[in-house]
Amino acid sequence: MLREPLLVAARSPRLRSVAEKSRLTRPVVDRYVAGPGEQDALATTRELAAAGMSVTLDFLGEDTTAAEQAQHTVAAYRSVLAALGEAGLAGQAEVSVKLSAIGQSLPVDGEKIALDGARDICAAAAAVGTTVTIDMEDHTTTDSTLSIVRELRVDHEWVGTVLQAYLKRTESDCRDLAYEGSRIRLCKGAYAEPESVAFTGAEVERSYQRCLDVLLGGAGYPMIATHDPVMIIAARQAIRRHGRTAGSYEFQMLHGVRPAEQRALAAQGERMRIYVPFGDEWYGYFMRRLAERPANLLLFLRSLTSKK
Repeated sequence: MLREPLLVAARSPRLRSVAEKSRLTRPVVDRYVAGPGEQDALATTRELAAAGMSVTLDFLGEDTTAAEQAQHTVAAYRSVLAALGEAGLAGQAEVSVKLSAIGQSLPVDGEKIALDGARDICAAAAAVGTTVTIDMEDHTTTDSTLSIVRELRVDHEWVGTVLQAYLKRTESDCRDLAYEGSRIRLCKGAYAEPESVAFTGAEVERSYQRCLDVLLGGAGYPMIATHDPVMIIAARQAIRRHGRTAGSYEFQMLHGVRPAEQRALAAQGERMRIYVPFGDEWYGYFMRRLAERPANLLLFLRSLTSKK
C-alpha cells in the first residue's frame, strides 16, 4: 500500500527539499549511497572488489532541466572512469547511466544531447577497458532509450541496457534483444506506472520469470538484478535448465540491500555485481529504494522529524 505514495513522493520537489536539508538523513542514506564524491565511489569499489564482487557505479541525478547540468554529469562520468583506470579497478567496475541525467528530457534536442553525452561516456569507458550500462526509467522513455542504445552499439557493441519486468511489453523486448553480444539487466522495475502498461502484484514476479527464461535461453549476456530469494532460486534453476556456464551471466544487487546474500552468492562462485550510486542527488533514488522496501520508511521519517 505504501509503494505508490513513495514513488509519487520521489518526484516531489518540496519533499526533496525537506529531506536534503535534514542533517540526519545522511546516516540513513549512507546504507545505499557510497557518498557524495568520486573518492567515496572508489573506496566502495575497492572494498567490494576485495570481497570478490564487481561494481557498476551510478553518478546520481535524473530529470536534468539544463544542458549545463547534463554536461556536468557527463564530465563526472568521464572523471570517475579515468580514476577507475588509474586505480587499476576498471576490470572490476563499469558505470550505469540514466539518459535523463544527460539531457534526454530536455525540451530542445534532448535525445541528441543524451546520445552525444552517452557516446562521450562510452569512449571514456573504452579507453580504460570497461563497459557502460544504460539504465531504464519510466515507460515513456523506453523507446527513446532503446533507440539510443542501438546507436551506441554501432561503435561499442558491449553497451548494456535494462529491461523492467513489470512492463507488459518487456517479454517481447527480451526476445528482440537476446542476441549474441547483447548485455541485458533484468529488474522488476521501480517507477509508478499506469495499469495499462504495467503488471502489478504477483503478475510482476511471473513476468520476471518468463523474461528471465527468454534471456537465459538466448545468446546474450543476462544480468539478473533481484534481491528476492524466490527469484534467485528460480534464476538458478533456469540457469541449470539452459545449461548456462559460469561467466555467461551475472547476478546484480543494490549497494546496501541484502549484503550477506551478496557475499554468499559470490562465495558460491556466482558472478555478483553491486550497483553503487554516489553523488549529492540521492533523493529520487533513495525514495525508490523505500518503495521497494517500505520497512525502511520509519527510520527515514524519524530522521526527517528529528530536531537535533
